[in-house]
Amino acid sequence: MDAEGSFAGFVGVARQQAPSSTPAGAGDAAPADTAAALAKQAQSPGLPLAAATTATDESDAFSFTVSHDLRAPIRVVDGFTRIIKEDYGHLLDRVGNDHLDRVMGAATRMNLMIDAMLTLASLSRQPLARQPVNLSQMAHFVVEDLRRSQPEREVDVFIQDGLLAVGDPTLLRVVLENLLGNAWKYSGRTAQAQISLRSVAHGDSIAYVVKDNGAGFDMRVAERLFGLFQRLHSASEFAGHGVGLASVRRIVQRHGGNIWAESEPARGAAFSFTLGR
Repeated sequence: MDAEGSFAGFVGVARQQAPSSTPAGAGDAAPADTAAALAKQAQSPGLPLAAATTATDESDAFSFTVSHDLRAPIRVVDGFTRIIKEDYGHLLDRVGNDHLDRVMGAATRMNLMIDAMLTLASLSRQPLARQPVNLSQMAHFVVEDLRRSQPEREVDVFIQDGLLAVGDPTLLRVVLENLLGNAWKYSGRTAQAQISLRSVAHGDSIAYVVKDNGAGFDMRVAERLFGLFQRLHSASEFAGHGVGLASVRRIVQRHGGNIWAESEPARGAAFSFTLGR
């Protein structure tokens, strides 16, 4: 795909396989060690190579369909709406122009949702690079970015020192960006906003808790939190597309952990997650 998400071409590899009657080592067949490495890479526990290949192909086909086939009509809707507004907007009254703005806004939101869907789908395919990760340091970097985005805000942030974990640093950064970002966003209307990241004992493991004193939510609808495009607050209250927490859960589960939330309306929320050993 090109920089605008449009189809740009195929890149692939083909390898001729020798017939069964061909003596071992004859022809242009791949070396045995290469074939074994490919099989080991493609297989997961209990999943045959053919099934793994099929799943990958279906995932790639899904990503292509979403990125190309769904974007095409959205581009048409957005493009012609802009043409109408530019060429005929002066002939329409305020209500008519408002309708056109709503159509363009909906097209923009749809493109953002497609981007989020593709990102979520890629989380299932991206291999984990497990290594020691300093979550405290990573959280400080995330908070610094949040402060730069809204320098006018005064937020009391506490990050426990020495929070260490083992996992994929890129994916764990996504987890912290979403959880700390949500805490920052949903405490935006609190007079003295407070956000914290600390660890607590959870059975024989450790749970990492991101807590805020913001808007909170009703626990009776908490099961919707981690669903794709599910939101507990309207877009007019807090911006978002309902994909962040779904991504967080996917990442945490891939690390062999779990995530849950506790909250009360207008009294903040606490999101706790564990990571597998």
